[in-house]
Amino acid sequence: MARPACIALVLVALVSLGAKSVQPDSHPKQGLIDLLMDYMAARYPGQDLHGDLLYISVQRQRLFHVRNGELIAEFAIATASNGLGSQQDTYRTPTGLHRVSEKFGDGVPPFGILRDREFTGQLADPDFSGIDKDWITARVLWLSGLEPGVNQGGEVDSHERFIYIHGTANEKSVGSPTSKGCIRMRNADVIDLYEQVPIGTLVVVLDN
Repeated sequence: MARPACIALVLVALVSLGAKSVQPDSHPKQGLIDLLMDYMAARYPGQDLHGDLLYISVQRQRLFHVRNGELIAEFAIATASNGLGSQQDTYRTPTGLHRVSEKFGDGVPPFGILRDREFTGQLADPDFSGIDKDWITARVLWLSGLEPGVNQGGEVDSHERFIYIHGTANEKSVGSPTSKGCIRMRNADVIDLYEQVPIGTLVVVLDN
């Protein structure tokens, strides 16, 4: 089996060029996901890779939803404007392996504002203008890091840093790195994703 570093380099190339599947009836980016699964098996040999997996490609600003090794959906996202990193109070997006540890927002309408993961009863203006207030809307998938010293424990703990996948009032920001550390999504997209993935779903954030 190829080393994780070698597979990661190939992933970078495929993300840049667009992967073509060898199976004519599969998703056109399935080749990318096949390489991702090889990378995951080599890099995280103890993890069960069956079921749902969320792959966040920082360079492309995309979230790929994989189920049983097959790509089933792709969404635009926004990672941190400050770049990548795990240190507390840096407002950066942590890399590495995570899982969805908690979910909040059942029944909250699109653009519904959540504060401390509870619906305030207020709706954000969907025609966003002015200062980005970093409102969290619609749904929250709270991430926990699974790599000690990288995104788990001490001052690099993703859960303690409140790293979420969440909806945003500023949907115009999605597609470029503009968040305060979390992974932003459009409201309709995060509602769809929320309904599709269970607690415990693996989430991998890669700088490619």
